[in-house]
Amino acid sequence: MSPKELNYIEDALGHEKFLKTQCQEASQTLQDPELKACAQQLLQKHQQIFDNFYHLV
Repeated sequence: MSPKELNYIEDALGHEKFLKTQCQEASQTLQDPELKACAQQLLQKHQQIFDNFYHLV
């Protein structure tokens, strides 16, 4: 893997980590059950994407 590709993956990991944090905070603060469930689904999706990028390294 080239250094440029590694930098791209590291950048993507940082973005996914940020999105996971945002979804987690939203799921903890939202009161509406449907919105809370949506935020939790997004959290799981971003965790999956994060894991996929992490396993590339």
